[in-house]
Amino acid sequence: MIETLDAQSRQETLAGLAVLMKRITVVDGQYRSPEGEPLTLAEIESRYAREILDSTLVRRIEKQHLDVDAAYWQKNLSLAGVDGQPLGFVTSRKQLPEPLPASWSVEPLDNGEVRVTLEGGVDVRVDSYRELPVKSAGQLPTGFEPGELYNSRFHPRGLQMSVVAATDAIRSIGLPWKSIVDHIQPDEIAVFSGSIMSQLDENGFGGLMQSRLKGGRVSAKQLPLGLNTMPADFINAYVLGSVGTTGSVTGACATFLYNLQKGIECITSGRARVVLVGNAEAPITQECIEGYGAMGALATEEGLRQVGGREDVDFRRASRPFGENCGFTLAESSQYIVLMDDALALELGADIHGAATDVFINADGFKKSISAPGPGNYLTLAKAVAAASQLVGIEGVRERSFVHAHGSSTPANRVTESELLDRVAGAFGIEGWPIAAVKAFVGHSLATASGDQVIAALGTFKYGILPGIKTIDRVADDVFREHLSLSTRDLVLGDRQMDVCFINSKGFGGNNATGVILSPRQTEKMLKKRHGEAAFAAYLAKREQTRANAEEYDRNARLGQLDIIYNFGNDLIDDQQIELGTDGIQVPGFSQPLRFRKDERFADMLD
Repeated sequence: MIETLDAQSRQETLAGLAVLMKRITVVDGQYRSPEGEPLTLAEIESRYAREILDSTLVRRIEKQHLDVDAAYWQKNLSLAGVDGQPLGFVTSRKQLPEPLPASWSVEPLDNGEVRVTLEGGVDVRVDSYRELPVKSAGQLPTGFEPGELYNSRFHPRGLQMSVVAATDAIRSIGLPWKSIVDHIQPDEIAVFSGSIMSQLDENGFGGLMQSRLKGGRVSAKQLPLGLNTMPADFINAYVLGSVGTTGSVTGACATFLYNLQKGIECITSGRARVVLVGNAEAPITQECIEGYGAMGALATEEGLRQVGGREDVDFRRASRPFGENCGFTLAESSQYIVLMDDALALELGADIHGAATDVFINADGFKKSISAPGPGNYLTLAKAVAAASQLVGIEGVRERSFVHAHGSSTPANRVTESELLDRVAGAFGIEGWPIAAVKAFVGHSLATASGDQVIAALGTFKYGILPGIKTIDRVADDVFREHLSLSTRDLVLGDRQMDVCFINSKGFGGNNATGVILSPRQTEKMLKKRHGEAAFAAYLAKREQTRANAEEYDRNARLGQLDIIYNFGNDLIDDQQIELGTDGIQVPGFSQPLRFRKDERFADMLD
């Protein structure tokens, strides 16, 4: 979509990426080439655009993750002596197994060594390397290492991404976090965040599971840092310093929407006024690739070769929603959004990028295959469309809505999801329903996938561009589209307003979810009606400073000044300083007391 952006936005994006990827440097606020030459935004685009774009999004897996041409393996090898003779070798006494096998005879030698003689043979495992059939993934930009931005020693990659992405979300608000906290009670903040695959690199569960088989030792950090809820724990403990509600609901590839539903419920019930929702997933490991590959779920090099009808493979086009495809493409990603109740947003002058009004979740009922699609998604999408129709009217949905499809890029998905979308569109009288599928660009990031869709939807509201499915030449023949509009080109909306986006997600095991996201324009219209013209005018005046602050952060971020929040061991709360009362609690470090709420749920059942 970057080629469809206006020149200023496109060049600023490329400059920010160039700094993060270490292609250029910044000296005294001035972009400079590696040779020290000053660079303008236009010069950065002309010199580095192709290199930058080729090193982002879906592409061939880079060796910083693993060598797909020579992935590490162990091969079983049976050894025996020559011509029936005993097998012997010399080794260090310290390396002898415990207990010693009965068929081994050991003779001491000098310098702590021993000669081992084996009666019969022995099975050993030796290092070996194989080519992986799967060679593509959606990856962070080459050269951008989130762990380099703060003291990330021993942190799994998923947690590094969480800290950086959560910080970015908080800084992007344009309001100091402390000023937000000062306006609410300590328990009116909530965080819902996690990862479905846990943390599987060597600093997390990967290292924990591999250490014994590799002859190493488990560290004290690998198990706790590997937990799938650790992104929420890290954000509470080191980014926000929150004492509010926390957790993560795991729903396979619909996990972001599951957590978004929790955030919406917390705010609408009054249990929280600010909620940070997001996920982080770092699944580009050999184990994840092999696991999903064994299911036949991933696009392989040979499969892409057959789909493309040519010998050379364009890994940039490995993810192919609703086109001729052969499987999905794994991706790493971290996405976070900040939710506020409308009264607090207006009081603070927060910049509103949209509204999350509903998330509907339904299972599939009895299933023959846990990974097969089912009827649950019909329920979620139809309920979402019905709910949106109550907000903007049925004509508003018909004329001003679009869908960010799950679009996983599997042959089964292109048929089942397109049929679902087409039938729901027909039922509600929607014609030419625009369908986007962001996995074409970023791949499938599992827990974070619907977060990628939400952020892309907010981008459409801001820039007026609906991204086309550019990794396919044409829509596949078996795709249902009587009432749908699927395009391989970006759609510039111009004067056409889009007020509703439906975020659709289908996960393994029958984890179906559809979210309703409203545009800023529609949200402001509703806020003005609820709070009145005067309150809304006062809000607009406050918002000017918020936007100025956010723009300043964006400028600094493009210069590489991300100012990551990682508050380790500072501002600790002394339990002894907590003031307990019958009406509430005063927590040190928080200006507002925590007031006990009156519970009316059982009032009619009490004497």
